Amino acid sequence: MRRTSVSTFYTTPEGKKLVTVIPGDGIGPEVVHSAQRIIEATGVPIAWEERHAGESVFKQGIASGVPTETIESVRKTRVVLKGPLGTPIGYGEKSANVTLRKLFETYGNIRPVRELPGVTTPFTGRGIDLVVVRENVEDLYAGIEHMQTPGVAQCLKLISRKGCEKIVRLAFEFARSEGRTKVHCATKSNIMKFTEGLLKRTFEDIAPEYPEIEAQHIIIDNCCHQLVRRPEQFDVIVTTNMNGDIMSDLTSG
Repeated sequence: MRRTSVSTFYTTPEGKKLVTVIPGDGIGPEVVHSAQRIIEATGVPIAWEERHAGESVFKQGIASGVPTETIESVRKTRVVLKGPLGTPIGYGEKSANVTLRKLFETYGNIRPVRELPGVTTPFTGRGIDLVVVRENVEDLYAGIEHMQTPGVAQCLKLISRKGCEKIVRLAFEFARSEGRTKVHCATKSNIMKFTEGLLKRTFEDIAPEYPEIEAQHIIIDNCCHQLVRRPEQFDVIVTTNMNGDIMSDLTSG
């Protein structure tokens, strides 16, 4: 394999871009293989390098759920098509998804939500077209937890100013590049004033740098309530890791 002279992507001797593909678990292989067929039908010159992570890897005794050959492939190709990865629920190893995110610092998760032609829902015709921008490596999902005493479990909620700045700027830059006019910051800063409050304060500090974009803070409870009642009022929502995970699942419904 060789690097191209114009990008950091690898190409094959035939001139195709090399992409790591991780089929994943459950419905993952079916979904990923369908996506591969769609991509191939476009005629884009892509070659696939299949690697594995998640449930099948845990069963091999690899605690991270991500083998060395998968990590090396991602470092080489810098592009991954990945299906959902299974993780033991309530016991066992940490999430392989979290391991991959932290290894490669994929700090921002952009999740679009829009109406699809031909798919009728209770929200059809309301012009829903919003994007959830979820911080992806900090918060409770950093996975730092322990038993404080035999009957008390503790999980650390880590939020950094640097992490907040990166995700807030990503949200505003995305809104600007897409011609969107409004960004909401959704937090639970009325209760968690240091951690969630740090994202709110960072958002308020950075917002004036984007005067053409309307910036509003909203409490996460109310945000979820409003997403069910009037989702069309939102354009871009930036939020913390766990809030964003739950909220984007809500919007997918």
